[in-house]
Amino acid sequence: MWLVKQIEFFEINNPCIGVCQNGPRGFCQGCFRSREERQYWNELEQDVKRQIVKACGQRERRANQAKLVTLEVDSVPSQNDLF
Repeated sequence: MWLVKQIEFFEINNPCIGVCQNGPRGFCQGCFRSREERQYWNELEQDVKRQIVKACGQRERRANQAKLVTLEVDSVPSQNDLF
């Protein structure tokens, strides 16, 4: 079986949106990349960039789910609010 590297037709752009603040887990709150992923972005191969972008999407979904859980817990009335 031959392994052939896929030819890239479109360059993967830098996903930075200019927020550039680290969250509690060390990922950027804007693009969800790690410090190393941001630092070495221009030196990475396209297939590695694609993997990072995919991982960033997963990180963003997890962060948004955590925010929803926090909002739900905060919106639950306490016993004092019920009486």
